[in-house]
Amino acid sequence: MPRIITGTAKGKKLETLEGDATRPTSDRIKEAVFSSIQFDTEGRRVLDLFAGSGQMGLEALSRGAVSVTFVDLAREAMEIVKKNAKTTGFFDKCRYSVSDYRNYIRKASGKDVYDLVFIDPPYGMECCAEALRHLQKAKLLNAGAIVVLESGTENIDPEAFPAFDVMKSTHYGKKTFVNILVYKGGEEE
Repeated sequence: MPRIITGTAKGKKLETLEGDATRPTSDRIKEAVFSSIQFDTEGRRVLDLFAGSGQMGLEALSRGAVSVTFVDLAREAMEIVKKNAKTTGFFDKCRYSVSDYRNYIRKASGKDVYDLVFIDPPYGMECCAEALRHLQKAKLLNAGAIVVLESGTENIDPEAFPAFDVMKSTHYGKKTFVNILVYKGGEEE
């Protein structure tokens, strides 16, 4: 069972959906990601695409982020996110959208802007690179925004995104690739 690692909600256990429809991030990977961005979460506006249980966005809130928008296509997943947000005491700092990521990005264009984004689609969905391109094109990223891409089978070449600097690019085992990119700002690719 995933948990909040540190911060104001440290130790709170989080529920997840049964089955393999979602791919919860392991505590090991979550710790590695947040170690890399530990000084870059406070005061950030966060977008958690493919929210699943909401654990990445909730961890960011526990570490000082000001708000999180959770997006997931599965209504059942969003109910788990809401339950976990209540458990951690962050329900009022969150927005919830049951939506396909493309539709959410299209509708949010011109309305929202984020400083930290988690893109972690379910197994078999190879759309991290596409989601990143859509976010940039829709101008949903502030200059200096950090984007965390976690994929199961999609091996992303961070060099294919010249508007981003690579903070970290690694893999965990044979099934998880993690890329942490920093948006330099400017025109879309």
